[in-house]
Amino acid sequence: MRITIVQGAFFPVPPLMGGAVEKAWWALGSEFARRGHQVTHISRRHADLPNRNTGGDVNHVRVPGFDAPRSLFHLKLLDLVYSVRARGELPSADLLVTNTFWLPVLVRSSRFGQLYVHVARYPKGQMKLYRHAARLQTVSRAMVDAICKEDPTAARKVRAIPYPLDCTAGLPPPITGSHRKKQLLYVGRIHPEKGIELLIESFMRLRRPEFDEWRLVIVGPAEVKFGGGGNGFLDHLQTLAKPIEDRVTWIGPEFDREKLAWHYRQATVFVYPSLAERGETFGLAPLEAMACGCVPVVSNLECFRDFITDGQTGHVFDHRADDPADALAVKLQDVLTNTAGLHATKRQAEQYSRNFRLETIAGRYLEDFASVTVK
Repeated sequence: MRITIVQGAFFPVPPLMGGAVEKAWWALGSEFARRGHQVTHISRRHADLPNRNTGGDVNHVRVPGFDAPRSLFHLKLLDLVYSVRARGELPSADLLVTNTFWLPVLVRSSRFGQLYVHVARYPKGQMKLYRHAARLQTVSRAMVDAICKEDPTAARKVRAIPYPLDCTAGLPPPITGSHRKKQLLYVGRIHPEKGIELLIESFMRLRRPEFDEWRLVIVGPAEVKFGGGGNGFLDHLQTLAKPIEDRVTWIGPEFDREKLAWHYRQATVFVYPSLAERGETFGLAPLEAMACGCVPVVSNLECFRDFITDGQTGHVFDHRADDPADALAVKLQDVLTNTAGLHATKRQAEQYSRNFRLETIAGRYLEDFASVTVK
């Protein structure tokens, strides 16, 4: 099968600047090629990458893109410019996969392949523009519901296939619980919608002496070009954490797969208190934590329910409570003081994460590709 994958305007492939979508499709494209398919991957140009190259049997084509702006209007405008550029590089193919906003609107010719739209963000009115697509594919049941709510006619062509796990491939087994550090970990963008303020406030409320040895490690970019809230927001968070600054470590951005897995494997609990009701579509970071033997504690967003069941494969707190910081602090206290329960959840989480291995998820995508390309 000839497969073309077109990423968005703001992050390169390989994912040198991060991006869950780019990380997932980079791994999937390589796996498709390993299985004998002809793959062309079009992405944003980057100074450290050649404009064109073949590596791992994938043909990479990189076109000029942009750093992500703060303004949603400018973001869509830049996506349009990038999509026009990407369209000029499209080869003849059997299938065209893209997560860009405008490219599905610009592509009408079947010579580029059946149009397979990867809906990676909550829809904002564009679903009706994609009615000519062969497939609308997304990553969670929550997103399927959102797409169908916006355009009921999409129900017959929308499918949910999750992102794959590639963070542990080729690495040694996770560290056992007895050798893990008393460490809470957050990995993700340093942005107001991620609930990091809430996390810091909750951590400060763990005042009992038995929590004195616990540390909070925060990994992620604050820069706007990486999707962060900016250095001003980072300064605000660090000021907020001043009373406990000796117990909080700020790592900054980390995009290297092995180094990121090391952070997951050092920590005991992974906390992802996202407040993004219309932002989180899947939650790859909590799933990566599960695969590395780090127990996730997440907010009660619907997208996490596809792989986290409270008290079994992770823990859920009510971020909509009158005092969400207290709700998180109480949940953390319960989790950290129940050693037996913590180890049981770790085992179940790690086992369940195996359903999302790259080989398994790539097979599901290829089956779906075949269903829309067979004449």
